[in-house]
Amino acid sequence: MTSTTVMETLAIKTENKFRTLVTKRAYKKGEVICPIPSENILDKPNRFTVQIARDKHTHVGKLAALNHSCDPNVILDTESMVMIACKDIEKGEELFFFYPSTEWEMNAPFICLCGSSNCIHVVAGARFLPLSTLEHHYLNPHIREEMIDLLNATKKNLTKLTAE
Repeated sequence: MTSTTVMETLAIKTENKFRTLVTKRAYKKGEVICPIPSENILDKPNRFTVQIARDKHTHVGKLAALNHSCDPNVILDTESMVMIACKDIEKGEELFFFYPSTEWEMNAPFICLCGSSNCIHVVAGARFLPLSTLEHHYLNPHIREEMIDLLNATKKNLTKLTAE
């Protein structure tokens, strides 16, 4: 899919200086919506990047208008570098993804106002969420690796504490 195709099927809507990404066509669950841009890779996050590996963040262009929801309708698959519908999506619907599915530690944490029954309330990155919350969401491999490292470090620290 070319970026021209992305421009044709997605639109940025601005209301009161608040940007949203909406689709110009319907998508079925599991359908690839577009590629994730990866031309501009950085080693640190910012408000316009998505984390695609432990120390890699990519500027995502138009996808930077994707907002967070604790009940998302798309996932960003950083292995295949595509955005996929995780629910059926109607034409004109706003697209949302679960930010901690790609972000270990966010550059600019914020309060979530999504209103979902499973709302996490503070969006700061996967590092700050309990496993019981994360296990209900699609998580990219680099997030799962970071979780395993954190658990192993915790286990090592607990072992040290009990040995003292």
